[in-house]
Amino acid sequence: MFTEEKWFSCFGLLKESRTRNLKVAEEIGSNNVRMFSFNSLKSATMDFHPSNQIGRGGFGVVYRGILRDGNKVAIKCLSAEESTQGTQQFLTEIKTISNIKHPNLVQLIGCCVEANHRILVYEYMENNSLATALLGSKGKHIAMDWPSRAAILLGTANGLAFLHEEAEPHIVHRDIKASNVLLDAKLQPKIGDFGMAKLFPDNVTHVSTRVAGTLGYLAPEYALLGQLTKKADVYSYGVLILEMISGKSSSKVAFGDDLLVLVEWTWKLKKEERLLDLVDTELTGYIESDVIRFIKVALFCTQAAAHQRPTMKQVVEMLSKDVNLKDNVFDRAVHVSKTISKSSWKLHALDTDPDITQMLPR
Repeated sequence: MFTEEKWFSCFGLLKESRTRNLKVAEEIGSNNVRMFSFNSLKSATMDFHPSNQIGRGGFGVVYRGILRDGNKVAIKCLSAEESTQGTQQFLTEIKTISNIKHPNLVQLIGCCVEANHRILVYEYMENNSLATALLGSKGKHIAMDWPSRAAILLGTANGLAFLHEEAEPHIVHRDIKASNVLLDAKLQPKIGDFGMAKLFPDNVTHVSTRVAGTLGYLAPEYALLGQLTKKADVYSYGVLILEMISGKSSSKVAFGDDLLVLVEWTWKLKKEERLLDLVDTELTGYIESDVIRFIKVALFCTQAAAHQRPTMKQVVEMLSKDVNLKDNVFDRAVHVSKTISKSSWKLHALDTDPDITQMLPR
């Protein structure tokens, strides 16, 4: 029986919940994150017209929108699964994201929380994603010389290092890949899609979780065991380096007679002393020693043993300096392969695991 006392109790809880949500929303507003109405975003996208759709992923659909002030924005409507998240939890996460600012991270402008709608509004990136610019169709393809590709890789590394080491709380992205690296009008890279980001405190060394990522980029310990650490992002970043240098997608292309994935193909080329065979035939303006150094950094990042991979801060240092990375380390390195034609992962361990400090510049 629903008594008057219970009715007032429920009403009180509802009122208290709304008060908490309003307080969080006000705090978000004070962080220069705008609260948009659903109708305003509906108008900005011409009723979410398909012609304005610029992206789609497991966590939602992204539309191009034009606000009343004339500014272009990217409007991400989260999927039904994400939309079931409670209002307060959603607003609290938005508050966390709104405090994270870096030149190589896509800036959150605002959000919408009405009924079951959970919508994020981001700055608009003129040149779409790295996947489209580098690996997309000819109509959307952007020719990039080596200095441009190297700058994009370094900027992405800086953004990821910031998420891992300086953001509060520290963030594991979980899905670093070419389609989540966006490019502005000047081809400056910015990491996007924090819908898949995992926030965790410093005292958590790894998180066992449902694997959320993209085949071809997944670290073995994450793909096989669901163990998530910053080093899983490092692995994915290493794959990204190889894609940038080869001009080919890790998740869509098989290499060699053995149908190897990009990472294993690179290890094979290293063993055969043919690393330059990896280089995109369309790539211009590069110095061989620089390209080889970047490839070696990618091999450090994609070792099977997570503890042997560098941190992103160390990656930034290696990419920024003209250092001679020790070749003998690779002969004893641990790496992973997966043939496209087989479903099993194969771990290859050679001799002794190298100490990561042996690899890094002094």
